[in-house]
Amino acid sequence: MAHARKRVGATALGLSAIAAIAFVPATPAQADPDIEDVKARVDRLYHEAEAAQERLHDAKLELAALRRDLAGLEADQERQDERLDAVRAQVSDAVVRQLEGEGISTVGQIVVSEDPGSFLDSLSTMSSFNDLQSSLLADYDIQLEALEIRREATDDRTREIAQLTDQLSTERSTVDEKLADAEELLADLEAEERERLLASRGSARVPSAVQSSVPASGRAAAAVQYAMSQVGDAYVYGAMGENAFDCSGLTMRAWAQAGVSLPHSSSAQFGSGPRIAASDLQPGDLVFYYSPISHVGMYIGNGMIVHAANPGTGVAVSGLYSMPYVGAVRPG
Repeated sequence: MAHARKRVGATALGLSAIAAIAFVPATPAQADPDIEDVKARVDRLYHEAEAAQERLHDAKLELAALRRDLAGLEADQERQDERLDAVRAQVSDAVVRQLEGEGISTVGQIVVSEDPGSFLDSLSTMSSFNDLQSSLLADYDIQLEALEIRREATDDRTREIAQLTDQLSTERSTVDEKLADAEELLADLEAEERERLLASRGSARVPSAVQSSVPASGRAAAAVQYAMSQVGDAYVYGAMGENAFDCSGLTMRAWAQAGVSLPHSSSAQFGSGPRIAASDLQPGDLVFYYSPISHVGMYIGNGMIVHAANPGTGVAVSGLYSMPYVGAVRPG
């Protein structure tokens, strides 16, 4: 639970830092924008939007985990309610028997167990009715305390889920704002400048005849084939197919073709397999970028990757070191 709060706090801190970045034009309003300056600003905005989207994926994974924990706690609480009801019934029965003056001979046949359906099955004999009543009341107190612990844990989980839900909404707003800024910048460019901008990013569309030539073996072959067949598709934040992807959505769907389940998060995918040195990369390996990790692609050999780059480029082939490289893993 403390770990979950730490992760929530760290994410909120990162979000605050990004929210503090203000967009400031680098050239006077009356001057034509410099193509390289606009390229740098657009790329930065695309990456900020992508980083926010990847944090959104992380928060959703955390939320799903919390909800699973909460379901378990609620099931525990229901069982504790049943046990508590059983204890209450047995205490009431004992009091009635005492008032009616029932003898020890009958009471002595009652034995106790942790099973609510046979609460008195664990005691073979009783030396006195008072001993039995004391045992019943002690069990009652224990069950009551256990139930209170479960209720407190459930309340804590509920508060954490509410906090994460608010965070998801804020993250989504950040994504939308960054994307709007990027699109506004691109709209300000003339058509030929925009084409020059996209062509200068170091990514390439790959003809379909080339897509099947990437050497890969085993399960990686299916993942590579799928990823390469998506080259030219659109980049859409949060998408995972059929005709649009974000970075982790593409790699998740690609490896799913090989029977490997990956989370929809670049940082979470970094833990999906053993770490691989850059010198040992093989087609199908996942490669990760930026610190903290906020982009993932798939290595295809010859120093190249296929990835869902950004909304201006879509799914494309780029150089391995076209972005700040962090590391690689081999899924499966």
